[in-house]
Amino acid sequence: MRFPALAVLALGLATLAAAHSPAQTAPQTPAPTNAPWDYEGKRGALTWGKLDPAYKACSQGHEQSPIDIRGAHLNKALQPIEFHYLAGPVRLEHTGNTIRVYPDPGSYIVAGGVRYDLVQFHFHHPGEEAVNGQITDMDIHLVHKSSDGKTAVVAIRLTEDRTTPPNAVLATLWPHLPTKAGATEKVADMVNPGGLLPADRGYWTYMGSLTAPPCTEGVRWFIFEEEVTLSRDQLRTFAALFKVNSRPLQDPHGRRIEANE
Repeated sequence: MRFPALAVLALGLATLAAAHSPAQTAPQTPAPTNAPWDYEGKRGALTWGKLDPAYKACSQGHEQSPIDIRGAHLNKALQPIEFHYLAGPVRLEHTGNTIRVYPDPGSYIVAGGVRYDLVQFHFHHPGEEAVNGQITDMDIHLVHKSSDGKTAVVAIRLTEDRTTPPNAVLATLWPHLPTKAGATEKVADMVNPGGLLPADRGYWTYMGSLTAPPCTEGVRWFIFEEEVTLSRDQLRTFAALFKVNSRPLQDPHGRRIEANE
């Protein structure tokens, strides 16, 4: 199933309407640091910039993510991403907004000659990145940091497929998904994030932001062109925990999107 980008925009507008319901009283003082936030309701995505001064980039930034990937420019000088992922035990955390997976240290990528260490990866339903207006069922964001503090995110778009076996990495993680905010689970089985990657490593890239507060900009995004499949049961299991945990599409503000193939 694919989600039209207009549907995501409509969801965002509905969130804004709920946030300005007459039954609510707008606070006259700044929200506390690290203010709680949600994807819907009065603390939904279109109000993030008002919840905390630290979140101002969410509403005032001009390099926000996610965006609709279209009109990409081919740049043959872009090198393939080198993946150096290790298998090992992981820890899962229910943050209240998603499931984060924390691997043991040691996994990293090399992109543009820079090493970025894998810090964590997490999931969104439906997917956040649109391609020519179409959004997939889910996506995975693998978040990496360089030694000088720069962030690179690799996005994998997931589509339900009833004809293929369940993704093996997801099949290992899913029985351990924490069901309550703040809960954690340890997975002793060997989990290699490389098993989430598509066979074709062609990608789009652009400069953007984190897709959740504080919406920090200066993030290098790599979005795989090829989708990865998950089973209907895997999709339903995650959707039962998070009906919607994706940010509406943001204005690209003329940003250049490049493709390596």
